[in-house]
Amino acid sequence: MDSLTQIVLGAAVGEVVLGRKVGNKAMLYGAIAGTIPDLDVLSSHFLDTSRSLEFHRGFTHSIVFSVLFAPIFAWIVTHYERHKEWHHWMWLFFWAFVTHPILDAHTTWGTQLFWPLDIRLAFKTIFVIDPLYTLPFLICLILAMVHKRTDPKRQRYNRLGLWLSTSYLVLTMALKGFTYYQFTKALENRQIVYQDMITRPAAFNTILWNANVETKDAYLLADYSLFDELPISFQKYPKNHHLLGDLKDNERIQRMIKISKGWYLITKEDNRLYFNDLRFGLMSFEPGSTDFVFKYLITQSDNGQVTLTEVEKNPADGRKLLSDLWARVKGN
Repeated sequence: MDSLTQIVLGAAVGEVVLGRKVGNKAMLYGAIAGTIPDLDVLSSHFLDTSRSLEFHRGFTHSIVFSVLFAPIFAWIVTHYERHKEWHHWMWLFFWAFVTHPILDAHTTWGTQLFWPLDIRLAFKTIFVIDPLYTLPFLICLILAMVHKRTDPKRQRYNRLGLWLSTSYLVLTMALKGFTYYQFTKALENRQIVYQDMITRPAAFNTILWNANVETKDAYLLADYSLFDELPISFQKYPKNHHLLGDLKDNERIQRMIKISKGWYLITKEDNRLYFNDLRFGLMSFEPGSTDFVFKYLITQSDNGQVTLTEVEKNPADGRKLLSDLWARVKGN
């Protein structure tokens, strides 16, 4: 999830663990702890694109990280805070650390909660930024913050925020199940034979859902709003995996294929090859668009070194997407 959401979650968890004893400092340290796992993004300055993506939401988003580093941070804090109970601080950091990847596991990217096991949990039930999850949670946290640490209202507001946010997560799971059924029914009605399908919410909401459907030689992309009245339509995209040629055996390409869970297609534009990660969909609602959210230019140097470079997003395309998204959420 986005940084603000993880700050709010960490602060709320900190309040549950230690709020009665240290007041707003529990929220402060919880908020800090809630952001620490995402420092793995700094790996992009030291690793190539494929290794950085592989490292993202890996070790720092695991139970192992929580167990190892919670005692260390607790030991540091006890050296300058008045509250010296090490185990209290240890539990604050542990729960703030571990709830971070548990929440991230509900997103499309997922997380390696059980690192070093090569298992990435990705339930794909919530977009990385969802105001309906974050804003009520934030309001409850602020209401809790303005009350004294011994005031029962403080705990009541904080628990309300946790209850609302957790209930919303449960709702997203139910919506995923319902929309998945709608996609499968549409495929059956069209008598489309497919090998696999994944679904996810579109950006910033859980009303509009996207589906990727794998067939033998192509992927079918579709979207469905809870307010739709017309039948679901599917756009066909050839896999074009053959365009990679010998590059398919390259270590970095293989790593990208693994990261994308096999949900990728290759496009050739102006004699350049692009690796497109389908799991996050398109930046456009235009039919036939190849403007995928995560699109990587593949280049090969004279000595055979393969490099993948993420294509930068156009701010104007982002603004248009938001406008088109709002129109599409309201139904077809």
